[in-house]
Amino acid sequence: MVANKLRPTRNAQFWAFQLLGWTSWVVLLTLRDVTFVPAEYMVARAGIFALDALVGLSLTSALRYVYRYVWERSVHTRVASVFLGALAASFVWEAIKNLITGTELGSSVDLTDYGWVSLFTVLPFSFSLMLAWSVLYFGIKYYQLFQLEKEKSLRSEALAHEAQLRMLRYQLNPHFLFNTLNAISTLVLQHNTESANSMLTKLSKFLRYSLDHDPLDQVDLAHEISSVKLYLDIEKVRFEERMKIDLNIAPDAERALVPSLLLQPLIENSVKHAIARSVEGGLIQICARVSKRKLIIEVADDGPGIPDYSAVIERNSAASGGVGLKNIRNRLQEIYGTDHELTFSPREPVGCKVTVVIPYETE
Repeated sequence: MVANKLRPTRNAQFWAFQLLGWTSWVVLLTLRDVTFVPAEYMVARAGIFALDALVGLSLTSALRYVYRYVWERSVHTRVASVFLGALAASFVWEAIKNLITGTELGSSVDLTDYGWVSLFTVLPFSFSLMLAWSVLYFGIKYYQLFQLEKEKSLRSEALAHEAQLRMLRYQLNPHFLFNTLNAISTLVLQHNTESANSMLTKLSKFLRYSLDHDPLDQVDLAHEISSVKLYLDIEKVRFEERMKIDLNIAPDAERALVPSLLLQPLIENSVKHAIARSVEGGLIQICARVSKRKLIIEVADDGPGIPDYSAVIERNSAASGGVGLKNIRNRLQEIYGTDHELTFSPREPVGCKVTVVIPYETE
């Protein structure tokens, strides 16, 4: 299917190269003769050169079909085809040259060796031209195939990259849904139907936001914060006044592009380790600023913190906060490569702080 689509393009390229090459050959011969041939004879000589080039174009076009036929054969077969094809075409060309120079108009034009020395003393000069054309033809064809394979490789890599990002992003919904539906189930068992209904309504809005954005999308931070508020509204139903939120987003940071649903797992980590484990609840701080063309996002809580922060960063595993934070780490790696940071550090006087540093980009 791909080969069929590429064939018209390759045909157009072939004929463009053919016309350009043989026209250049005629121009080269004509310019050479201008230096010693009277002007009144130049039009006739240029016409003879053009006729000769037309024969050469026809023969090389025929050679193309021969070379395409042996293209899938062994290397030895292709090399032999090039040599024998060029030789046969040169003898046919020489015979036609003799017919042209046998005429009164063509007798004054040298078409056998054009006044130049052949690469092969026992073979006609036309063989040198046909062999050079054949080598150039195979060279261009191999180059085109190399470029095609390179494009296919890049396309396959891009598709694999896209599939990896989609897989990582879609991991978030089941993980988040499990926690939320479990909370709704608890509310139902407690006969707290009003809170359960409120939580389901907010959950549907959050999932709508998630479905409306492709996993490969980047959104401005202000838009991402709006999705965070939907998530926090859901958690507010669970924790009510036990959960306090402090948002501090710099105006220039609001315009920054970030992967969609970047913050939700970070905040979920704080909810899980700081709010849910404390009877009094706790505080979650979300800060964002721009420094030296980098967007710096911090999600901090006043929970018990992490005993060994260096081990968390070193292991780069589930110890970094479970599925959600592993997911974020992998997504950042896929999108930004080494041009990002995801670090864990203690918050003073107590708690944990997760910092994300990515390139500052805007629409």
